[in-house]
Amino acid sequence: MSIQQPDPTLRAALFDMDGVIVDNMAYHETAWRLFCENHGFPFSREMYYTSLNGKNSFDSFAYLLGRDPSPEELRQMSDEKEEMYRTNYGPLLEPAEGLISFLNILHEYGVKCAVATSAPIENVQFTLDGTGLRPLFDVVVDASMVQKGKPAPDIYLKAAELLEVHPSNCVVFEDALLGIQAGKAAGMKVVGVSTSHSKDELAPLTSAVIADFREINWEQFEFVLAH
Repeated sequence: MSIQQPDPTLRAALFDMDGVIVDNMAYHETAWRLFCENHGFPFSREMYYTSLNGKNSFDSFAYLLGRDPSPEELRQMSDEKEEMYRTNYGPLLEPAEGLISFLNILHEYGVKCAVATSAPIENVQFTLDGTGLRPLFDVVVDASMVQKGKPAPDIYLKAAELLEVHPSNCVVFEDALLGIQAGKAAGMKVVGVSTSHSKDELAPLTSAVIADFREINWEQFEFVLAH
């Protein structure tokens, strides 16, 4: 049986969710801080942004525990932490600045769009349905759809596969260091979004850096793809 190869003319934009399509990292940081305080885990802002941000739930709690959590532990801890996050951020939930206009531009030029996130499905539903963004994406890939989380490239490769776009024709938008590693490991161009790290931190690791989507247009997107 022959395997259908991606159309070499197709292009795609792959978006991480937290810190990219919504500017919510301060609320995740607060939820993690409260969770760690409640359970006696050490926590610092630096630890969060270098060792937790971008990981899926299993890898995050394995990091805190120093061992793999049982399925029951994982469910209980994840539910507790994510409920705190959704309660605090829910009243302020909105798309990132300039995102909808940028997505509309991409669609006008025939660029396929996907969300590829390490977040649990409940947070994906909360974000995409709560903001009304879901119809603007051709594909949504969450942590349950791949075996290995970021920094492994699996989640971005899965998104490209579902879109039927070659990885070299994909641009990833990421805020997390682990996510940037994942995008580059997938053979994709990466644009950093400076919600978790400064532009100076992200610049050496990415093809370009933006604060939000008001800072990128079609010509700049094409330039990133070409280089």
